[in-house]
Amino acid sequence: MRESVCVCVRLSTCVCTMSAAVVLEEMLIKRSQQKKRTSPLNYKERLFVLTKTRLTYYEGRAEKRFKKGCVDIQKIRCVEIVKNGGVAIPCQNKYAFQIVYESNTLYIFAPTNESRNIWVQNIKEEIKHNSLIVPKFHPHFWLEGMWLCCRQAEKLAPGCEEYNLQRDISRKPLPPIPGEESSNEVRRPPPPPPPEDEEQEEESKEEVVIAMYDFRGPESHDLPLICGEEYTILEKCDVNWYRARNKYGEEGYIPSNYVTEKTSDNLDRFLWFCKNINRAKAEEQLKNEDKEGGFMVRDSSSPGAYTVSLYTRSSGDGLAVVRHYYIKETPGTPTQFYLAERHLFDTIPELIEYHKHNAAGLVARLRYPVGNQGRNAPTTAGFSYDKWEINPAELTFMKELGSGQYGVVRLGKWRAQHKVAIKAIREGAMSEDDFIEEAKVMMRLSHPKLVQLYGVCTQQRPIYIVTEFMELGCLLNFLRQRRGSFSFEDLLSISLDVAQGMAHLEANGFIHRDLAARNCLVNESFVVKVSDFGMARYVLDDQYTSSMGSKFPVKWSPPEVFNFCKYSSKSDVWSYGVLMWEVFTEGKMPFEQNQNHEVVLMVTKGHRLYRPKMATPPIYEVMEQCWKEQPEERPPFSDICVLITEALETDAPSTRSPNGYPGNST
Repeated sequence: MRESVCVCVRLSTCVCTMSAAVVLEEMLIKRSQQKKRTSPLNYKERLFVLTKTRLTYYEGRAEKRFKKGCVDIQKIRCVEIVKNGGVAIPCQNKYAFQIVYESNTLYIFAPTNESRNIWVQNIKEEIKHNSLIVPKFHPHFWLEGMWLCCRQAEKLAPGCEEYNLQRDISRKPLPPIPGEESSNEVRRPPPPPPPEDEEQEEESKEEVVIAMYDFRGPESHDLPLICGEEYTILEKCDVNWYRARNKYGEEGYIPSNYVTEKTSDNLDRFLWFCKNINRAKAEEQLKNEDKEGGFMVRDSSSPGAYTVSLYTRSSGDGLAVVRHYYIKETPGTPTQFYLAERHLFDTIPELIEYHKHNAAGLVARLRYPVGNQGRNAPTTAGFSYDKWEINPAELTFMKELGSGQYGVVRLGKWRAQHKVAIKAIREGAMSEDDFIEEAKVMMRLSHPKLVQLYGVCTQQRPIYIVTEFMELGCLLNFLRQRRGSFSFEDLLSISLDVAQGMAHLEANGFIHRDLAARNCLVNESFVVKVSDFGMARYVLDDQYTSSMGSKFPVKWSPPEVFNFCKYSSKSDVWSYGVLMWEVFTEGKMPFEQNQNHEVVLMVTKGHRLYRPKMATPPIYEVMEQCWKEQPEERPPFSDICVLITEALETDAPSTRSPNGYPGNST
């Protein structure tokens, strides 16, 4: 962390009547407003300077500053502190305030509460005669496509709480302005301090979690985890990393996706619970285990509901089958749970324990739990907390995996332990400085269906990008090499994996720009993950970035992209529809008989790709929804995930082979 991040607020000694007089000056942190960038929220340290006419922010220190932006004081409509609301703030300054001007909201983070109050009070003083003060404002953040205070999904939606220019949102009076104190003002005494026992009770509310996987803790500031043991959370540093303490009093950083809350209704801690596994993959996993009475509990297609999947060979014809049972709930309060027969239980773990000993309407007893424990641990956002720069001396280079738009990709190891993929960026292939600036942000994107970026090596040339290694390579080759061997469920499951990864990008305001089967990868467990998201922004090849170029992905692009280069999550949805077509044709080239300029004309006139033989009419309808001419008519990825999950949860028997995807037996 850079030193002297928090520079004390200093009031200028300049004469305040001068228009350029500095009222306040301090190093603060600014959150990106997302005007042009298509990344998740990012945070940058800036030197803020307030005068009587402008609020200006600079890159660098006072002695060498570069102007990055400014706001006219007369255009400011609101300045107020921002309530945290439990949101993790991924920067060292934790005290947020907002400046609303024109149709924009600028979020600024101060190092202390005192610093924040001084800024809010002084800017309020400067704008008190403005004519465009808002009547209402949003006291919480705009995050992930909605206002956290009122849950409105329109960014320009009217505020939900009355704004008082003279007071802050906590309704505590601001300190009086010298010379303007009212002698008639009644001063209310401060509220009495809370009783000591209440304070102790508040302090005793510690969050306890249980480790689901072992974690070695590669850095000295990490805390190793042992599967099944309990840990106390001290601080949620960001969405991916927590600071925790073990039972011996040792403290350090842990990955958030390796632990789960210790609560009575939390199923994550049980061996038999498999979160985010669909029907097809449940059948594949149970058949691979091939244990009589093998079972798992998984998320159902209905949000908040669960399904028990049970494997048995004791059916009438002696063939192995997998049965799926919805866990039903009784109406009213308190809710109770039951399966095939109406044996009621207060909790799902109690229900599972009962059916381990009694079939009671099921095809067999729940004998053998099949779950995620003991399998590969999930990836972490970087190898450790706040570690994004990797020492190239810690990398071991192994065989070459291939070459792409940016350079050669090799299999390697980090510290001789962790298998990784290492991309050596060819000189002149990409805008390196811009990418390096964005690398920290991209690392924060962590999801089971996204290829994880672990870090970068930027201190030498060529620079290296270090990512998760995916054993079976790109999805396009995976489809072509196994053509003729996939079942309908296989292809639907692949489509769902990609949709889930894209839904996470969509929720974080991140646009892929080049979604296609060639940019998805497959691991040894046949999980498909989205790769190279956002990388197209940094390509310097005119043939690739210009819609007139021969390399431009016209066949995956909607009209607003190849005509106006207008990218959005909705343009990604169009590309996803083409990717689904690639999947259900097992790797065919879209519009294979046509050149790019012909495709532009055809799509503009309303022509669309034909229905693949392996795609049912309802699945082809999903593709057609993705190819709506107007972007706003295309469904969000969250809806696409629901549609595909429902298709996978149908009662039709699975045609999947006992060994899962083709090639699994080897």
